[in-house]
This record gives sequence, structure tokens and C-alpha cells, in this order.
Amino acid sequence: MQLQIHSETDRLEAVVVHTPGQEVSLVNPEIKEDLLFDDIIFEEDARAEHLDMLSIFRAALPSGGQVYEILDLAAESLQQHNAKEWFVDGLISIVPEENLLPIREELGRSAEDELLRFVVQGKSPTGVHFTLPPVPNLLFTRDLGAVIGDRIILTRMAEPARKREALIMELVVKFHPLFQELQPQVIQVPEGHSIEGGDILMARPDTVLIGISQRTTFGGLMSVANQLLHGDVEHVIAVDIPKKRSSMHLDTIFTFADHTECVVFDPVINAPTEQVVLLTRAGGEESTENIDLEVMPSLKKALEELTEQSFTFIPCGGKDLTNQFREQWTDGANLFALAPGVVVGYERNTHTFREMEEYGYRRMNQFEFIEEFTQKPFDPVEQGKLTISFQGHELCRGRGGARCMTMPLRRNRSTHG
Repeated sequence: MQLQIHSETDRLEAVVVHTPGQEVSLVNPEIKEDLLFDDIIFEEDARAEHLDMLSIFRAALPSGGQVYEILDLAAESLQQHNAKEWFVDGLISIVPEENLLPIREELGRSAEDELLRFVVQGKSPTGVHFTLPPVPNLLFTRDLGAVIGDRIILTRMAEPARKREALIMELVVKFHPLFQELQPQVIQVPEGHSIEGGDILMARPDTVLIGISQRTTFGGLMSVANQLLHGDVEHVIAVDIPKKRSSMHLDTIFTFADHTECVVFDPVINAPTEQVVLLTRAGGEESTENIDLEVMPSLKKALEELTEQSFTFIPCGGKDLTNQFREQWTDGANLFALAPGVVVGYERNTHTFREMEEYGYRRMNQFEFIEEFTQKPFDPVEQGKLTISFQGHELCRGRGGARCMTMPLRRNRSTHG
């Protein structure tokens, strides 16, 4: 499969997800903060809500579209030559505090599903008497990587609790047949820096946004920006955002709904203290060393100047300040585009959806959408601008919305249909 992402909103054709499993039930409230959770999640409801989201995707995908579960890809990857040995050695090295070296041989003999269950849930494989803390954040596959054009960024996690997730993603990219031709296009981040996929958004083929956030460091941004700018990307817009739990990534306060329409958390995105810097390859296409920096007055101005188009910023939560804060907290700005002008988000963010109706978006809930488009193909051009809501009362406790739970591999650039 050829990877291809040239914008946030071209029609989705392939996406990687993880439907939550028992790992979320293994989060002890006493250590939930160490595992990066504000609350505990009821697994059965969270799983049902996630499967409903995937049903929307499958109804919306064109013929041949694919939804990949990351653990299925990982299990297939472990069957490849030398993959299991590489994976076990990688696991030992990233969790030195667990002292897994004495059980290295036993882990290497474990079946693929048992080994992955050990890594994700912490449960001992057969013949191994050892446990690990669970990895409940795996459902937020967005943070594990980002496809930019025909390249993929292997992100580097800021927190130790997520290092095993990054190892799983690296396993898939390194060994799975889907990514066989991709190795020269992999972008990696040096040790000591961090960047996560929630901070990386693709505005158009030549322009990428990267947030400097609680989870993405300046060094991580500059490492990735340098590699992108000496490829096909011409501009990187760096957006410095508050280093707070509520805005841990750029996509928690800003996402694209259409090519020139964005849903934003207004108190931050339009604040006068916002810091936006435009990074451009110095000397044009022939340059291989220098990057020009230009401070921009705002993110909106930066986008409009680069694209020579007018952008519309739709306030998450509508016009009322309290509703803006409440619905940003429950991922109202973290929408995921299935096609230009067709987005998916949590049903509970009613003020956000009502505001979007004022900008021409028609609203459907998950049941209406699935019933209609399992009977006939979904044509986004014919349907026009559309919001699709799904229930996420348990999922939102994990502090991530539809964009956080998806890592697109391919979008159709040539047509909106």
C-alpha cells in the first residue's frame, strides 16, 4: 500500500486504530496519573463506543478502504524474520527499570498474541512469572506516528508510560509487509527530544503545523521540521500552546473540518499571547542547510498568507465562554475528517455542533449515518458538509476525541468523492 496524506481532510482510505481492551480495566485509581489518565474507564462501554465509531468509518470509506487494528498489524509483524528478537530486545531496553533481561529467552519463545498481551496489558506469558503496568493509552493511535505526503514520522513519546506504544508502532513500520517499501521515507526523532502525533497537522501538501506543547519539545519540533523542509514540505508553522493537561496537543484545541474551515478553542487560538513562527527552507529548493524563521501575528494569518485563501475559525462550544471551556474539555475541538467538510465527533459536544450548523453543516448521529450508508455508498460531494456524532461518554474520560483515536495512512487527494 502506498502511504499518502496531503491534507487533514482529503477523503479517508486507510486508518490505524486500537479498540480498547482489558488494559483500560487494569488502570488502578491509585496509579492512574502515572498512566496519564484523569479517570478510570468502564471497558465494556468504551469498547462499544469505539466500535460504533469504526462502524461510521466503514460506512463512509470508499470501496477498498481499510480500518487496521494496530495489534493485528503487530501480530503479523512478529511473524516476520528476526522481528520477535528485535521486539524483545527493544522492550528490554526501553523499560530498564523492570529488569526484563532474565526472562529474555522466555519472552522470545512466547506466542505472538501472548507477547503482545504482556506488552499492552502487563499479563505474564505462559512460563513467565512477571507483570508490567498496563498501557491504556494505546487507543490514542494518533500519537504514534504521522504520515506526511509519502513519508512517516515515527514519533518519540514524552512520558515513560507510552514508550511501549511507540515500540509497537516501530515494529509495525519496520517489519510489516504494508510498510516494506517505506524504509527510506521514515523520519525519526533523536533520543532526548519528544514529538507526538497529536501535535502534527497537515494543512496542505506543502504546509505542516506542529505544536510545541506539553508533549512536544522545541528540539523534537526542530528535528522533524528540518527533515520535512529538506523534502517536499516548504513550510512548517510552529504553534506554541499552553503546557497544560487540557491542551496537551495542538489537536485538542485546533482541527480542520474542511480545507479552509477549522474548529478551534477560541480562548487559546485567538489569544493575543499566541506565538506562531513560520519555518521555511532558506534559499528555496536548492538549499540543504538553513531554515528561515518569521514570527507571525496569528495562526489564521499564517495560514491565509501561505495559501492565499480566507480561513474560517469556528469556535468549539459556540460563542459562550463557559461552553467553550466545557466542550474543549470533552474534545469538542478534536474532530476527525472523513472527507472535506465531513467530520466525526462526540455527541455530547452539542454547542459545537450547533455552531457548525450556522456554517452550513448538516448533522447526523451515528445511528442515522450507519443505517443510511450501509445500504448505499457514501458520496461526500453529494452529501455536502456534514457532522456525524457518536456516543463517547466513557471514551472521553481518557481525554481524547476522534482525531486522537485515529492514525490515517492514506487519503485520496485526487477527488472529494
